[in-house]
Amino acid sequence: MAHKRFSDEDQDQPNQKRMKTRPSLVSVIRDVVKVNSLEYICSTLEPMIRRVVSEEVENGVKLICMKSISRSPSMKIQAADHEKPSALQLIFSKRLSHPIFTGTKIVDIDNNPLQILLVDSTAAEHAKAPTSLPHWIKVEIVVLDGDFDRPELTWNKEEFDKKIVKERSGKRPLLTGGELNIMMRDGIAVVGDIEFTDNSSWIRSRKFKLGARVVSQGNSQSVRICEAMTEPFVVKDHRGEVYKKHHPPTLEDEVWRLEKIGKNGAFHRKLSSHGINTVQDFMKLFTIEPSKLRKILGDGMSDKMWEVTSGHAKTCTLGSKLYRYCGPSYTLILNPICQIVKLEVDGRVYFARDLKTIQTSYVANLIKDAYIEWNSLEEVHETALLTQGDMMIGHDPNEQQTVIRSYMGHSQSLITDESSGGDGGAYDWVVNSRF
Repeated sequence: MAHKRFSDEDQDQPNQKRMKTRPSLVSVIRDVVKVNSLEYICSTLEPMIRRVVSEEVENGVKLICMKSISRSPSMKIQAADHEKPSALQLIFSKRLSHPIFTGTKIVDIDNNPLQILLVDSTAAEHAKAPTSLPHWIKVEIVVLDGDFDRPELTWNKEEFDKKIVKERSGKRPLLTGGELNIMMRDGIAVVGDIEFTDNSSWIRSRKFKLGARVVSQGNSQSVRICEAMTEPFVVKDHRGEVYKKHHPPTLEDEVWRLEKIGKNGAFHRKLSSHGINTVQDFMKLFTIEPSKLRKILGDGMSDKMWEVTSGHAKTCTLGSKLYRYCGPSYTLILNPICQIVKLEVDGRVYFARDLKTIQTSYVANLIKDAYIEWNSLEEVHETALLTQGDMMIGHDPNEQQTVIRSYMGHSQSLITDESSGGDGGAYDWVVNSRF
């Protein structure tokens, strides 16, 4: 019986061994999952570990460098110099000529090409002269938003660049011309033909500015140069140029070229109905009877508007033409706006300084008669008359314009006996001929 039990145990043992060495399907799957999970975790952690190590190394290097700078006086000075802003800046030498229209060359207030200067910002305003650098500078002309309103030298390059305006989608470049990138030498750069291709009505501020920035320098140790920008301005469509006011107006200009008189507007129609079609027509009546001219324009023109319109008209360029009006015993020489230059009566010649001796009403009536008969007056070119007496009407339109303007706008009448209360500028230039 014992033998049998032993034999049975021996028979069961191989089976038990076989069961222990043969893994189950579940255990196999579990082992595979464990291995894959470990590999995934390692592959995920590796970049993170590398980044952390790299950052720690970089921070350690920076810390070492900062400690070195703090221990070294010479390196402190170099760092301070590097952080100090430059005193150099670009400026536009003069203001722009307004108004500005699309397709029209942009010029300065003197109708000359724009100039950009490199100056020392620490110098007094009147002493800002071009400053030259030992290397060349390349300057780019850009368009800025008109609302960029910051004191000079208070913005940085990034702030300036953010305010640059680009063209609208589907449009041509906003600023065109062959001179958008120019080389500056000796502290001066002249801008050639540039013009706008689009108006400024589509941006929020409705105004542009022109800017100038340095885009490259011929020196590896480039210094910071503050950008330049102009005053804000409106850019109008070129179709509006046909309505442009002229400064100064010419005698031949249509009367609506004067300020406050719109083309085909109420004032324009009122003047035209009285035969006042040009600036010369306006100024002749203003000389003879300004109160009548004021009445023609009516109550719709306020006193302030009248001052603006008449002031603009007075700046007109008179030229050198003179006109002769002859009567039975006199000859009257007038300038283009009916102001007296010379009078001959019974063989005697009178200039401006001499007319005080003649009866006021007599001369005034002669001038009014000449005004009525203006189309029949003879045009003359008596050069000697242009400098006779105190009138000094010269060939230079600017000089003449200044002199004539000094005779107008006072309160005395023509050749009065020093009493006041005249028409306010009609003939007072004769009384006040000396200045």
